[in-house]
Amino acid sequence: MIDKNSPIPIYYQLEAEIKQLIEGKKLKPGDMIPSEREYSERFNISRMTVRQAINNLVKDGYLVRQRGKGTFVAEEKLEQKLQGLTSFTEDMQARGLVPTTRLLEFSLMDPPADVRNQLQLDRGENVFKMERVRLADGIPMALESSYVPQQILGDIKEETVRHSLYQYIEHTLQLDIGQGTQVLEASVARKRESEILEIKEGAPVLLMKRYTRLKNGQPFEVVKSIYRADRYKFIINIHR
Repeated sequence: MIDKNSPIPIYYQLEAEIKQLIEGKKLKPGDMIPSEREYSERFNISRMTVRQAINNLVKDGYLVRQRGKGTFVAEEKLEQKLQGLTSFTEDMQARGLVPTTRLLEFSLMDPPADVRNQLQLDRGENVFKMERVRLADGIPMALESSYVPQQILGDIKEETVRHSLYQYIEHTLQLDIGQGTQVLEASVARKRESEILEIKEGAPVLLMKRYTRLKNGQPFEVVKSIYRADRYKFIINIHR
């Protein structure tokens, strides 16, 4: 309920009211919320106040606007904890979702200088480059570009990289994956990325760069992933 005598701003009260309905599952992902006019009439408040509350909920990812249709409850974001080193396939399977991969590029190449340095390769040593769209239940979640030394993957086939690369390395090659370093940044989708991920150009995305080693200390992977910020969030537990 809206209390006009409260020192708490009315727009904030309306935000809290809508947020409570979403978090309490009374408004579910995909549900259309009432219009600004309906909220204005229901609570006898100005449409400008309603618009401010809804704008804030859109910015916070609770709501999404669809031009010409209305405002809807956003799909729930998938959560990934940053403590463990897991593959996209393992993450999705743990959530009961079906992971699939659309392969955009699979090539053997001379790596860029920065990749060569990170993988500690000599000149003339090649890497496999894999650019893959990672999907969950058919929805594109991330665009991933990976570089892995040829000396590690050997004669890997294109069909293999359509699935979990980590499972292939551990189960087929019998190599132990050790540790990785991840850097997470905020970014925006460029034209190509927006088309592939089915989001608007300029939409917020999460840019993750990872550098991974085997247990014996040998570098084996450099990867850059672009995640949809409207469908994904990263979580880290910290202790004092």
